[in-house]
Amino acid sequence: MVTPNELLAEIDGIGRDRTRGGYSRHVFDHAELELREWFTAQASARGLTVLPDGNGNLWAWWSDPGDDAVVTGSHLDSVPGGGRFDGPLGVVSALSAVDRLRAEGFRPSRPLAVVVFAEEEGGRFGVPCLGSRLASGSTAPETALGLRDESGTTFAEAMSAAGMDPRLAGPDPANLGRVGRFVELHVEQGRGLIDRGSAVGVASTILAHGRWRFRFTGQGNHAGATPMGDRADPMLPAAGLVPEARSAALRFDDARATVGRLRPNPGGTNVIAESVDVWLDARAHRDADTRALVDELSGRAEELAAQEGCSVRVSEESYADGVSFDSGVRDELTALLGAPALPTGAGHDAGVLSARTPAGMLFVRNPTGISHAPQEHAEQDDCTAGAEALTEVLRRWSR
Repeated sequence: MVTPNELLAEIDGIGRDRTRGGYSRHVFDHAELELREWFTAQASARGLTVLPDGNGNLWAWWSDPGDDAVVTGSHLDSVPGGGRFDGPLGVVSALSAVDRLRAEGFRPSRPLAVVVFAEEEGGRFGVPCLGSRLASGSTAPETALGLRDESGTTFAEAMSAAGMDPRLAGPDPANLGRVGRFVELHVEQGRGLIDRGSAVGVASTILAHGRWRFRFTGQGNHAGATPMGDRADPMLPAAGLVPEARSAALRFDDARATVGRLRPNPGGTNVIAESVDVWLDARAHRDADTRALVDELSGRAEELAAQEGCSVRVSEESYADGVSFDSGVRDELTALLGAPALPTGAGHDAGVLSARTPAGMLFVRNPTGISHAPQEHAEQDDCTAGAEALTEVLRRWSR
């Protein structure tokens, strides 16, 4: 029986980012494809049948696919320079749970599957939970297939290069219709379990969250030949939006607003930018607060742009309403595991699936409280406790 940490050690060298630190594993790139091959081999070695769907998700079935199935899993992709546990911990814990159940001679009386969802982080094509969004129909295939990465490659082209048929992308009632219950294990992205003194927790809610692009447009020109008073420099309103985001978020109840990416065009050191793209991540407990926060920042962006003789265009790239996980599932998990329930500000595939089927989440304590960074961590004993908790849930649900 292999532990989660032993399985994580097997993939430790895949996708290491020598520049940023941590890991950069993006959907259909070399590292993520290597992880897919690793997962397929691991699942097959356990007697699971791996069936890819048309959206890049991998479904590994213990028995023949069937209705009212119990499904667990997570993702293998990462943010740029991400941590070791975000995503893969849920996948390796699912494999470890299968080992534990097999070792005790357990045979599920309901179909049971482990799933790996594609592009959960949106690190390459910008839309998070893209695999589960496509499968559930919450993102249209024509929209997804036209998404472009930093090099200009479309999602459709990336799928084709990875040996997949983009024409098969879209709603997947065959697989999602089989799911009777879904549970996702994930490293906690925060300090909730530290404060509660517990190794394992249960998710109660997910903040409403989305991503918006602010494109500030001015006049590109020569950095040395253009007097300061003759400029329409979009970098100034773009930079001004960063502190405005923090100030605006503080005016709402426990809201979060972050500028994590900024891209000038053409991006030369001695060039006044023609345009600057700024990406905003905004989250709040209430959908109305998230929308109001973005509306306020959009208005402020227009004011900043006008002051510099520039213009701005705001476009929504993704949005997910707040999630309250099924109360029956949540209460059953907390009672079964003796674990506390806690909210999370991070989005997950379980949140997408919760609109279609009873779903829940387990969290494993992160002693640093840091995620989406190389310092993300989980102790070996806590990872083992998480795998044991997941095993108990699968055992109970698949009887």
